Amino acid sequence: MDPLPNKCVPCEGGIPALTSEQAAERHALIPSWSLSEGKLSRSYELKDFRAALAWVNRVGMLAEEEAHHPNFHIRSWNKVEFVLYTHAVDGLTDNDFVLAKAIDDLARKDGHV
Repeated sequence: MDPLPNKCVPCEGGIPALTSEQAAERHALIPSWSLSEGKLSRSYELKDFRAALAWVNRVGMLAEEEAHHPNFHIRSWNKVEFVLYTHAVDGLTDNDFVLAKAIDDLARKDGHV
């Protein structure tokens, strides 16, 4: 497998989504994320509601920097789930794995893992 790029690359569609085999290879680089039905997901449990909102905003700013945006769900007062896939291709691309890794790095830095 080729290494992942360091940053997300703009995607306007017109490229194929990764195959399930390619996605499984890349998933090994981010084992804390779940891979299912062409999407990556991961949940975080924060100390309280304020921390959950702040975490969503931190990841949102990271996503803006990468120009690749996750779906997110506040599941309860302190639980946040991020779901990644490339909307333009309705499947996974390298960008999803790049952003998942960047979120993991930010979570470690912020003490959320």
